[in-house]
Amino acid sequence: MSESARPSLRRQLLLWLLLPQLVLWAGGGLLAYRFALSYAEKAIDQSLTQSVRALARQVKPIGSGLLVDFPRAAQDVLEADPDDRVSYMVSSPPGEFLLGNQRLPQPESLGNAPGEPLLYTASIDGKPMRFAALDVSYGETGTPQTLRVQVAKGLAVQQRIARELVSDMLAPLLALGALLSLAVYGGIQRGLAPLKRLTAQLENRSVNALSPIEATQAPGEVHALVQAINGLLGEVARSVQQEKRFLNDAAHQLRTPLAGLISQVELAQRQTTEPAVAQRLAKVHTGAERSAHLVHQLLTLARSESQVRREPLNLAALARDVARDWTPRALAAGMDLGYEGDEHLQIDGDALQLREAMANLIDNALRYTPSGTRITLRVRQTPDGARLAVEDNGPGLNRDELQHVFQRFWRASETPGGCGLGLAIVQEIAHRHGGEATVQNLQPQGLRIELKLSV
Repeated sequence: MSESARPSLRRQLLLWLLLPQLVLWAGGGLLAYRFALSYAEKAIDQSLTQSVRALARQVKPIGSGLLVDFPRAAQDVLEADPDDRVSYMVSSPPGEFLLGNQRLPQPESLGNAPGEPLLYTASIDGKPMRFAALDVSYGETGTPQTLRVQVAKGLAVQQRIARELVSDMLAPLLALGALLSLAVYGGIQRGLAPLKRLTAQLENRSVNALSPIEATQAPGEVHALVQAINGLLGEVARSVQQEKRFLNDAAHQLRTPLAGLISQVELAQRQTTEPAVAQRLAKVHTGAERSAHLVHQLLTLARSESQVRREPLNLAALARDVARDWTPRALAAGMDLGYEGDEHLQIDGDALQLREAMANLIDNALRYTPSGTRITLRVRQTPDGARLAVEDNGPGLNRDELQHVFQRFWRASETPGGCGLGLAIVQEIAHRHGGEATVQNLQPQGLRIELKLSV
């Protein structure tokens, strides 16, 4: 999984803390809107109840007929606003139009207490309206009659009031939610700060740094994590020390008998005259020298993996000294070894380990390039540190081989004498000096192995 695809703890915390706020805000807005509609409806119902009772009082029986004392001016006022109009209708018997707006729908049944208006909702011309209907009895006792009075009012005002109430309420809540979100984000940032510091400590540590991590001001959860990491580092450190101790002891124990074996084989070679015996002794001598070289490289590797003693030194002078030491061997192999670079380059480093790295690079070039190869040891200063490189104009390596050159015990060829540890030691020494070893082919041919070192 890529870094961008991994779920972020910060993102998850923000999601689980802000999502409930959003749900509460949306749910609160919906409930507020419903409550506002309900309260506005109650206000409209109260107004309609008063209107229908007032209108019913204006209908007076006269003999066998009715007198509706409802001025035209009042009717004009009621129906003045088409969006929020108030309409009425008088019918007797109920449903038989007498006066008002004939299009007012009749209720299915009043079913309420006598003298109490019925409140209901219906539509006129596709617009919802709220209605109040009141039945009034009149006439003589033997021939009772019923008069129905209806008053209707549009719901536009109700909806407008509801929207205004919701907007007036939710706007401050939205601002408060934004402030709360900022506070939550700040709290998450503050809470994750110890994890950021821990991450920075781990990223800036060397791959071989196994000392405990300091986290004195971390909260309990992070402190527990640090303790777990420190416990793991301690176990790794003990395992590495045991491995180094075994490697060092084994190499020391093998060194002396191998030296004795080589001496005895050389003595036997000088004393024998039998060609077959001499041939076998030569093979034994080659194997013994290869074993001795492997033991030496193992000891060097064990020393390189220990803590370096970085002291001020002149890298350029050290490189020239190493080039002079290896020149006789290069001449004997028919190769040209030289130095090019700065006259003086001051760095902090371990002179013994850097000398070993240069020796391994030169030995690698002498061992795996043909006679007549030109080998150059280069040292130069860069803005971000120092560069130490060994170049040759040999055949170089193919793409697959370039990916494995720094692996332990990997060899590009079966040339006798090598053990596959030389370049691995070079990389380890580079890491111990805060740098990195790189390899690349040169054009038209050749190979460059370069150490980037911190000053």
